[in-house]
Amino acid sequence: MLQPLHWLGKYFFYAIGNTPATSLTRDLSTGTPANILLLGCGDPRDVLFSIFNEDKRSNRRLDITCSDIDPAIIVHDITARNILLVTMIIDNKTALPTVWKLFYDMKIDRDSYSKLIDHCKMLWEYSSTQKAWVDSPYGPTIKFSTLHTLEQVRQHWKLYIEMENLPLNKQQSIREAFTKLLNAASQKFSEHPNISPARAAGPLMPEASSIYGQHSLHYSSTGVSSTESTSLTSATMINPTFAYSFVGEGCNVHYGTSPLTPFHTSALFANATRPLHTSDVLQAAQKHFGEWCDSYRSRAAHPSKIVLRFLVGEATAVCGAFQSLNTTHCVHTLIPVSQWRTDMLTFDESQYSIPNDASAPTHFDVITTSNLIDHVGLLNILVAALPLRNSNGVIYTESLLYRGKRKDAAKEFGAQLFADLGMMTLLLGVAPVDYLSGFSSQSNAHETLVNTFGGQLRQVTTWKAPTSSDLSVNARPAVVFGNLQLGTLLWNVYHQMFEDENPLTVLKKYHHFDNIGAISSSNKIMYNRESFVLFLKLIRGNLALLAKDWEAVMKTFLDLQGSDGTLLTDTAHRQDFYLSLYRHNVYTFPFYQKPLPQTGRFTEWSLVPHLVRVVLTVPRSTLDNAFNDPAVATPVLRCEVRGMLSVHVFSSVHAVFGRVSSTGTKSSPQISLKEDKEGWEGKSPLVVSFTIPTRLLVEFEPQGNLSINLAIASTVCTIAGFAPKLGTSLNVYSAMLSDGNHIKVLPEPISHAAFPTPALSTESLPHKIGSCGPVMVSLDDKHETVHLFSCRMNIEDPETVQSFGTEGVTPNVKQVSPCAVRLTVSSTSQNFIFPYPVQGSDYRLRLARKSLYIELLVPPSGPFQSGGMRTRPFPVTLPDSSSRYPDIQVWNIHHVNLSRLPVLDCSRPKALSEWFNTHIELMMSTREHEFWNNIKEPLRQIMVEATGVHGGKARRLFSLKDRATCTVDTILFISDLRFDQSAYTVVCDGFVLPLTDELIANSNGLLAGLINGEDVVQIWLGEGGVASWKHLIPAFVERCRSSWIHTASCKYKAQGSIPLTDNIKQSPLCSCGQSKDVEGMLNNPSWRPFAPHTTRIALSPLFAGTYLDPII
Repeated sequence: MLQPLHWLGKYFFYAIGNTPATSLTRDLSTGTPANILLLGCGDPRDVLFSIFNEDKRSNRRLDITCSDIDPAIIVHDITARNILLVTMIIDNKTALPTVWKLFYDMKIDRDSYSKLIDHCKMLWEYSSTQKAWVDSPYGPTIKFSTLHTLEQVRQHWKLYIEMENLPLNKQQSIREAFTKLLNAASQKFSEHPNISPARAAGPLMPEASSIYGQHSLHYSSTGVSSTESTSLTSATMINPTFAYSFVGEGCNVHYGTSPLTPFHTSALFANATRPLHTSDVLQAAQKHFGEWCDSYRSRAAHPSKIVLRFLVGEATAVCGAFQSLNTTHCVHTLIPVSQWRTDMLTFDESQYSIPNDASAPTHFDVITTSNLIDHVGLLNILVAALPLRNSNGVIYTESLLYRGKRKDAAKEFGAQLFADLGMMTLLLGVAPVDYLSGFSSQSNAHETLVNTFGGQLRQVTTWKAPTSSDLSVNARPAVVFGNLQLGTLLWNVYHQMFEDENPLTVLKKYHHFDNIGAISSSNKIMYNRESFVLFLKLIRGNLALLAKDWEAVMKTFLDLQGSDGTLLTDTAHRQDFYLSLYRHNVYTFPFYQKPLPQTGRFTEWSLVPHLVRVVLTVPRSTLDNAFNDPAVATPVLRCEVRGMLSVHVFSSVHAVFGRVSSTGTKSSPQISLKEDKEGWEGKSPLVVSFTIPTRLLVEFEPQGNLSINLAIASTVCTIAGFAPKLGTSLNVYSAMLSDGNHIKVLPEPISHAAFPTPALSTESLPHKIGSCGPVMVSLDDKHETVHLFSCRMNIEDPETVQSFGTEGVTPNVKQVSPCAVRLTVSSTSQNFIFPYPVQGSDYRLRLARKSLYIELLVPPSGPFQSGGMRTRPFPVTLPDSSSRYPDIQVWNIHHVNLSRLPVLDCSRPKALSEWFNTHIELMMSTREHEFWNNIKEPLRQIMVEATGVHGGKARRLFSLKDRATCTVDTILFISDLRFDQSAYTVVCDGFVLPLTDELIANSNGLLAGLINGEDVVQIWLGEGGVASWKHLIPAFVERCRSSWIHTASCKYKAQGSIPLTDNIKQSPLCSCGQSKDVEGMLNNPSWRPFAPHTTRIALSPLFAGTYLDPII
């Protein structure tokens, strides 16, 4: 298990999403079909918004798997609500205002309640079996990935149906629970307004905060979104979809829930001509909701365009199940759907059993993880999700936590991975796109206000393979570390991962810190030894390591672990660590290869395995004593094997309420576990199980000395909260190993999948000179960061052998792209390919003319360094015949559908300037290289002039002019400014006209008149500025392409490069988009003559990454 077991303490039901909607396809071109996995998707806002954001002419297929979870807890009710909503949308029989009430209001009127029950009854009938559902009207577009999902969702629909018929005392209890929540929330927000939903207004957040605060107070007081008196008085019924969650019946809705949060309102506030009220924001939200519903209904009418699959399962469990399916091709897995459940993840055979084009996806182009990293851990999420990512796919992670004062934001972000960010990129194979690029096309500057008032800072991170940005690279090269360096690096990761296990270390570490949240965060234990082992398993598969090299790496690691004296509690976890290494076939100690004696509890076993599972039954009365405080948090639980001489801690624990009975025989014991579906509300004991090495019971101490304990993990907070009751050991329950009533010991099955032998050469990479070996990585003296890459190219081409080996020709070296450096010997060239951007100009060569090889040594290129991404700062990649992506793709600037973006009203520049100037200035950071000054300052000028906020007339015609030669290179026509609401910024909807001598000569003086006219604003570009814009323009064009495609004769494809050139007075663009979608040009008489030569473009600010540099 990737994460520890947390006690079911105070639980919140997030029925409505707590962040605004975002597009799931923002990093895919419009022609690219998408398999999408949502981990922790919550409500369907992102799905509906993504479909709304699709171009109406798009026929691409979206296959979206929605996995609903909450931290360490599965929420069946969210899935039931989501399917309830989308089926109502498809039916189109219920009025939209009623659909809104049923999904967003905690209290509803009688008529709406009746419609809800009628719809649930119909769904309940359709869902009697998987086949019945497939044959229903919803079967073609809504599918259940597992039978367990269908059964759980069906059970919730039944609960909704039956709630009104509950005994009066139960109905009264539910009402009292809602009254208690609403009273507590309204009191809280009357003192401290809830402005978190105001992040939906993006850069207008300061203006919107007051209204959102008012509506949050209203909603928390009434449970109704509408402020109309008739709606309030008629809402007498508790909405059943808010009354049932994982922990049972009642009200566990989060107190900060707001129905306004998902819907963007920056355009509403910016374009308002009068003071706005809460009713205006509500109406805008309901209008968006209606548009989303219409778009989904229209697309769902064509099952070839959209499939929604629902899968109930905890995020890391779901990822593990998909990995198991991909490896074994068996739909049955041995992975529980979540903690507190006994059901195993078993996929629907009709969808997943036979891999073909019609099968459900098990690898994905997009994986989004909500804000799970705040609860599960960033490294855990990446380790779980990366094996499911298609080679050029994208993973999104998101955090809402503000982690204290930022002195070195990049270092702090890396601390979540327990290593340098660049280093982890090599190990994991992916990196944050804005970290590599030095910018983000999406803004989160307004989040600083939420942080100030709410202790939150929303940060969405896009993860891609660095080599996927590179036209010169069609395969990731093999990567090799020195065994000593890699072993030391891994030990450093391990040490950082577990150094906070000692509360004294935490107090010492944070005693000077000015944010008490740092200590609180240290109590959120997200990793256990199995987490680290699964990380090892992933990187061993990623790296080109032979078995003997991995043995050497692990020897270095284990030597450092054995000699360490700083992790004081680590020895207690050592057996847990060793068994995980063995279980996952990462490393096997010799003692796991020796036979074990049949003694004690194993006397009658036919075979004594190396691993056994211990099942401990904990009486309910013991739990009542330990956790009877209703406000108790969610401490981590662990199990211990305790003897007279030693204590061994095991953190991979599974728990469920239920009863155990023995089955099998004495020679082959088994158990039957009957789950108590009432959970904590029921009366059954708690059954916890964990795996241990058998040798612990037969070689260390006599079995009569051993006890099995359930305990709470020690942290600063748990010691303060539980030690007075449980003692300093924080022991919840203990039973002697010999206690057959409370302890069962079972053989633990294990199957080892062999690691493939790595390919140490890069034969898949093209070579004209000769084959290349793997890329060798050298670390700095502390084994923390990458110091140097080196790669050896063998000289095998006969002509090159002659010129290099015999004639002594000196090779020429030139960096051609972020990850590629071109070596030329005489007239023959070949690229060295690296797994990470490099500083190609800072190279060294080792020439072996007798042995016939050339070794190139280059340092890595990080943000603000030369080479690297500076060589192609705005990558646009060509389709690869072996790729899933048959279309040209923008790599680090998100796509926009301009037809869906509301227009910014620029008729009142004074009002506009109150927020617009600040927003545009926020794209600048505290250190801006000349390169960025040639990009950001011109973008700022264009936006300021186009809106008129500078105090003069708004001007929409711009020329990009080279300062050195006084040459006009490009003309920009800006027809509109639009809100890119989900990116919290503004875009210029315009048209680009690259100038060439031929075009000017053939224009009969029209272009000369345009260039020299009074309406044009001259944008001066410094040294290298023209070349930078030649790279930027194709990306800004591609991001908004929707009505046209690249033809077979496209110059990009023919030439194999984007841009076509970075030379002055030459066009960087292909001609495929010329004169397409240029209505904005045709509507302006003075622009109309140039329309046949222009291409539509979407310019926007480029913001500093929040963990790269502080904004100004």
